[in-house]
Amino acid sequence: MGAVAIMVIAFVGYIIMYQLYGKFIGAKIFALSRAARTPAVEMEDGVDYVPTRKEIIFGHHYTSIAGTGPIVGPAVAVIWGWVPAMIWVFVGSIVMGAVHDFGALIISMRNQGKSISEYTAKYVNNRTKIFFFLIVFLELWIVIAIFGLVIAVVFNMYPTSVLPVWLEVPIAVYLGYLIYKKGANVMTWSIIAVIVMYITVVIGAYVPIKLPTIAGIPPTGLWTIILLAYAFIASTLPVTTLLQPRDFINSHQLIVALALLTLGVLFTGFGGRLDIVAPAVQLSPAESPPMWPFLFITIACGAISGFHSLVSSGTSAKQVRDEQDSLFVGYGSMLLEGVLATLVIIAVSAGIGIAYTTKTGETLNGLAAWTAHYSSWAAVGGIGNAARAFVDGSANMIATLGIPKQFGIVIMGVFIASFAGTTLDSATRIQRYVISELFGSLKLNVLTNRYVATSVAVGTALILAFATGASGTGALKLWPLFGATNQTLAALALIIITLYLKRRGGLKWLVSGIPAAFMAVMTIWAVILNQVKFGAGGNMLLTVINLCILVIALWIAIEGVIKFFTAGEEPAAPAAPETA
Repeated sequence: MGAVAIMVIAFVGYIIMYQLYGKFIGAKIFALSRAARTPAVEMEDGVDYVPTRKEIIFGHHYTSIAGTGPIVGPAVAVIWGWVPAMIWVFVGSIVMGAVHDFGALIISMRNQGKSISEYTAKYVNNRTKIFFFLIVFLELWIVIAIFGLVIAVVFNMYPTSVLPVWLEVPIAVYLGYLIYKKGANVMTWSIIAVIVMYITVVIGAYVPIKLPTIAGIPPTGLWTIILLAYAFIASTLPVTTLLQPRDFINSHQLIVALALLTLGVLFTGFGGRLDIVAPAVQLSPAESPPMWPFLFITIACGAISGFHSLVSSGTSAKQVRDEQDSLFVGYGSMLLEGVLATLVIIAVSAGIGIAYTTKTGETLNGLAAWTAHYSSWAAVGGIGNAARAFVDGSANMIATLGIPKQFGIVIMGVFIASFAGTTLDSATRIQRYVISELFGSLKLNVLTNRYVATSVAVGTALILAFATGASGTGALKLWPLFGATNQTLAALALIIITLYLKRRGGLKWLVSGIPAAFMAVMTIWAVILNQVKFGAGGNMLLTVINLCILVIALWIAIEGVIKFFTAGEEPAAPAAPETA
C-alpha cells in the first residue's frame, strides 16, 4: 500500500469515527448537556478557572497532550514494521485514547475540575487516591525533567530553532494582551501572530544560537536550567497571559505543519518518489524488546497516553465553558493526534528513504537509508535519534513543495520544540495542582500556595535532571520506566472512567471497560518483563521503583475490580417539571 493511500484512508476514517462513535459516546454514554454549569463558569478566578472559547481551549489541550509524544513513540516503534504501528495508532486512538481523554475530561468537569487523582477517592476509596497520587507524581516528575531535556536536545541539534521558539513567548504575551485587555479579534490577530512567528523562523535559519559551556555546565545543562525557570514562571501566570495565547498560536502552527506534511505526502507520492521503504512487519529487530507488549507502551501519544488524563483533568477541565464543547476538545484532539502520528509513521517509513545523510556524511536512499537509521533498537531508541528521523523525513517531503530542506528542518525543529514547551509548562502547572490537592487533603496548607507548590514541582525536577551531573540528563536514568508508567496510568484512568459509567447504569461501562482490561494486561505484562530485565541487569534503582509501580498498579486494579462488583448504581435524577 502506498503512503498516499495510507494517509487518505486514515484521515477519512478519523472523520467518520468522530461523527459516528465520538458523537454517540457524547450523547448516549456521557449525556452531554448545555444546561450543565462547568467549573470554569462556576469557579472562575481569572488564573486557573477561565471560561474559554472551544477553539482556544482545543489549541491548548492539543498542544499540551501532543508535545513530542506522537513523534518519538511512532518514530521508534516503526522498527517493528509500519503495519503494526499504523494499526495501533488508528484503532487505539479511536476506541481507547479518545475515550480515555474525553472520559477523564468530562468526569473532572463534573467534579469541580479536580484531577483524576483527587476524584479517585469518590469512585474507589481514599487509600487508592493516595496510591494514584504517587504514580501521578512520579509520571509528572519524569515528564517535567525529560521534556526540559528534550527541548535542550532539540536546541542543540537544531540551533536554528532557538530564536523562533523564544520569540514566540513575547509574541504570545502581546497577543493575550490584545485579546483579553483590548478586545481584539481572536482569529485575525492570532493569524497575524503566526505570520510574525514564521518570519522569525526565516530569521532563525540564518541566526543559529548555540550556547557555550559555562562554569563546567554543557549546553544541554544550561538549557535545562533556563527551561525549568521558564516553566516556573509560565505555570504560575494566569492562563490568559501566556498559556492560552501561545497555545492558540501553536494550534495555527499545527495546522500549517500538518498542511505542509499532507501536501508533501501528496506531491511526493503522486510524483512517484514516496515509497514505503520500512518493512511491513519485523518481529525481531536487533536488540529490541518483544513487540508484544512493548509496541503498546512505546506508542503512547498517538494511540493512548496516561499523561492525557492529567491534562484533561488538570488544566482543560478548568477552562471548558460549555459541557458540549468537551467532545470537540477531548475526543477530537485525540483523533487529531492520531493524524499527526500517521504523518510521523509516513515520514519515518517513506520520507526518510528520499535522502538520508549518515554521521559519516554518506547520503543513502530507499531501504538502505531506512536500514542505516533503524539498524538496531539502540540506534533509534534515543530521543534525539527519533526526532532526527522525523525531521529529516518530513523535510524531504516538504522540499517537494519548493521549500528548501534547510527551511523544512527549521520549521519541523520549531514545531517539535514549541509543542514540547507547551507540554513542559502544562505538566508543571498540573504537578502544582497535584501537590496542592495532596497536601491540602493532608491539611499541610503551606504547600498548597501556588508559588510554593510550583517550587516543589520545579525543584524536584531540577534535582532529577542534575542527579547524574552537569549535563542535565539525569532524567534519562528513569526514562526506561516512563513508557510502562505512562501506560499504567492510562489503564488506571480507564478503570476510574469505567467505575463512573458503571454507576450510571446499563452497559455504558463497556466503552471504557474493554480498553481498560486490554491496557491493564499489556502494561502490567510490560512492567513484569521490565522487572525481570532490571533485576537481571543489577540496576537496583530501576528495580525498586519499577516494583513499586507494579504493586501500585495491581493494587488499584484489584480495588477497582472489587468496587466494580460491589458498587451500586447512582439514583436516577428527578425528572424536570413539565411546563405548560
